[in-house]
Amino acid sequence: MIHKIKMLFLILAVTVVSSCELDLLDNPNAVTVSNADINYLLNSVTAGYAGNFNAFSDPGMRLTRMLNQGSVIYDNAVSPGSSDGRWSSSYAGVLADISATIAIADKSELFVHSGISRVVRAMVLMNLVDYFGDVPYKEAIDPANFNPNVDKGADVYAAALADLNKAIENFNAKSKSGASGDLFYGGNTDSWIRVANSMKLKYYLNRRLIDAAGSTSAINALVSENKLISTAAQNFSFKFGTNLTNPDTRHPRYGGQYGPTGGGDYQSNSYMAQLFDGGRGFQDPRIRYYFYRQTTTNTKDINELRCITLVKPNHYGAKDVFCVASPNAGYWGRDHLNNEGIPPDGLKRTAWGIYPAGGLYDNDGNRGVSLGAGAGGAGIHPIMMRSFVDFMLAESALMLKTTGDARALLKSAMEKSFADVRSLALGTSEASKIAAFEADKGIKWADDVTKYVDYVLAQYDKATTNDAKLDIIATEYWVALHGNGIESYNLYRRTGKPSGQQPALDPNPGPFARSLYYPLSYVTRNKNAKQKANAAVQVFWDNNPANFIK
Repeated sequence: MIHKIKMLFLILAVTVVSSCELDLLDNPNAVTVSNADINYLLNSVTAGYAGNFNAFSDPGMRLTRMLNQGSVIYDNAVSPGSSDGRWSSSYAGVLADISATIAIADKSELFVHSGISRVVRAMVLMNLVDYFGDVPYKEAIDPANFNPNVDKGADVYAAALADLNKAIENFNAKSKSGASGDLFYGGNTDSWIRVANSMKLKYYLNRRLIDAAGSTSAINALVSENKLISTAAQNFSFKFGTNLTNPDTRHPRYGGQYGPTGGGDYQSNSYMAQLFDGGRGFQDPRIRYYFYRQTTTNTKDINELRCITLVKPNHYGAKDVFCVASPNAGYWGRDHLNNEGIPPDGLKRTAWGIYPAGGLYDNDGNRGVSLGAGAGGAGIHPIMMRSFVDFMLAESALMLKTTGDARALLKSAMEKSFADVRSLALGTSEASKIAAFEADKGIKWADDVTKYVDYVLAQYDKATTNDAKLDIIATEYWVALHGNGIESYNLYRRTGKPSGQQPALDPNPGPFARSLYYPLSYVTRNKNAKQKANAAVQVFWDNNPANFIK
């Protein structure tokens, strides 16, 4: 906390000094553009984005059934008070840090620092637009303006694209030094160029609904340039450690669940069911990496799981799971928009596994989580992985006819997802446990992956329409996105896929949240702010019908 307070004062000081003309004598002890530690600032930018990513990812995961959404209606799920933190972490946190960093870096010809900061700013701006729509930008990072007006979402998106293009110019320029404060790539400019281009791919894919021709041309240019994230070393992920205190470097999902009493998130029954069976008749090999079962049998105690005595709601379809994700396998989660109270089941509910949270590999251990168990929290935030890029290119090839074969890209995307999940796990202390369990059970990972990929491709070949093929691509993308609700939320609104998502428990949950309400703090403190009519308001690139998704 002391570190953060110091950082805030530094940012405010740099911002004020760099943006105001003060008729005062220079204070030799003051923090200024010329004496601020640029690497310290860049460290704050990159570390700050990790927290910002987590704040935005959470509601996206819950709305798209990756995690349980603990509300009855969508309006409550995205209430104005729930977004104060992600709003302040964007404007008072990361964006303020970036403004201070760029002011110093540009003046000092530290172009690697400038480029990284601009890429991160572009990501924050796109996230703000993707979640809120029209947001403050031009007047936002001004310490003298407490009432900034909003800019149109399309204009803020355009500013993000300009940042990405300028960042690439920065990376190609001759910088006076590298960037030791870069927590992602240690200042490797080639990797950062690939991140910038991959974010441009995301930009154009989201905009394909409103500008198909422009997106097609731009994506083809990106493919031709061949500077997208494509290898494991280029994966854009934030890596966590195992420290419990001073500071706590563990993955936040691990920190919230791996303790003496367990607890934390309820996993989504429908998401777990997709990996357990998904209509295939066999398990997704990633299931033991994504989820850790604290118990391997389903409870019969109605005090622990009340729904086991209830009949499936009438508005649920025949294929919709209800109450439990699997028959007597211990996958203990909750259904969509279930806001029941919390019984003492913290050491029984299915926990985050080794990927991406750095938890336990599920070896049928049938025991509760504990402090320091598994990989100790040494997981990742999967922000933009090589598999995500191939899934986006597959969607683009199918729907826009851009360069590339959609089927081949789908195959590549799945194989990269499996490889990256496996690689993270085998790089932890859980590796020996995985090897022992697979040897005991006769599990052959490579064979299981091939079986899964071949099944999906066979289904793809059987599909007779682009809509059906898109459903397969999107479903596999959704499964591979475990831990990334930002892209899952975009995918769902952009495509309406996966189709047949589990309904809300209540038959009338209100319209699906196509955006979030503006934060309460913003609306009450800014005289120019106006709350949107409802959460059904769509962001600028989402021109799908009003009842497109539920």
